[in-house]
Formats: sequence, C-alpha cells, structure tokens
Amino acid sequence: MDDNEDKNARDDKSALDAMLPGYYTELRRLAQSCLAAERPGHTLQPTALVHEAYLRLAGQHQIDWTCRAQVLALAATMMRRILVNHARARASQKRDAGVRVELDRELELIEGGQIHIEPLDEALTRLAALDERQASIVEMRFFGGLNIDETAAALGISPATVKREWKTARLWLIRELEAA
Repeated sequence: MDDNEDKNARDDKSALDAMLPGYYTELRRLAQSCLAAERPGHTLQPTALVHEAYLRLAGQHQIDWTCRAQVLALAATMMRRILVNHARARASQKRDAGVRVELDRELELIEGGQIHIEPLDEALTRLAALDERQASIVEMRFFGGLNIDETAAALGISPATVKREWKTARLWLIRELEAA
C-alpha cells in the first residue's frame, strides 16, 4: 500500500469513527430486527452483530459516510452476510440445525412466516443473477429494515420504482422458497 492509499484508508476509518455514534442506534435497531425471529437462545446477540458489521464497514473504502441511506444499506448487506455465515457455521457443527428468520408480513405465506436463512440467501443470489436491483431492494428492506423512501434514496431511484420492484421481488421469492 503506498502512502496515498494508506492516508485514504485512515481518512475513511476516521470518517466512519466520527459518524458511528450517530448511526449506532439505527445499526442496533437493524440488528435487533434481523435477530428478532431467530430461535430462542441464539448465540449471536444484537451488539455482537453491530460490532461485526462495524468491523466490515471499517474495511470499506470510498463510501460517503454522511449518506445515511448508503451506510444503512451497506450495513444491511453486511448483517445478512454475517447471519448467513453464522448459520452455515452452526449447521456445519450440527446437522439440520437450520437457523430460521422471520420474514416480513408480506412473506408470511411461507411456513407461518419463517424460513431457513440459507435457502433465503440462495434465493437472493439467484434473484441477483436475474435482477440485481430487486435483490438489493429485498436486502435493504428485509435485512436492513429500510423503508421505501430510504431504499429509493440509497439506490437513486423513485419510491414508486422501489414499490413496484419490491412487490415483484417478494412474489418471486415466495415462489422460489415454496418450491424449495
């Protein structure tokens, strides 16, 4: 790493450190939302999820830390990946230990509102191959807890487009998860 890259990395970390207190409450809310439907006694706590997401955020470069929607969208992505990795690690330790998360009201048709996180992650990966924007919308809305306007701001599209794409993506996910 040359001196310029090293300085930029330090500046990015300083910017994140300066902004984090303002985001901490929202990141904690996101973490609690992600973990709300987990099984009782889940080993991953909201604070640990926030701290792990922070460590991953700190490694990101060229992010506008003053853009709330962008930071929360990225945090939602990080939390999704952390939960998926946690579920895979747990499943590898114990067969059929599938971690389950509760989907939002619109997806409650599947198994009483709960699905295994690994099939959801696989379905989102397939959706991203078909339509990356729809996958991002699902990730931001479901894992990040962003509302329509926040998602629209993060993606630079209109709220009407987010609503339309969200509806289409939800229906596609329901079909995929019911078939699994």
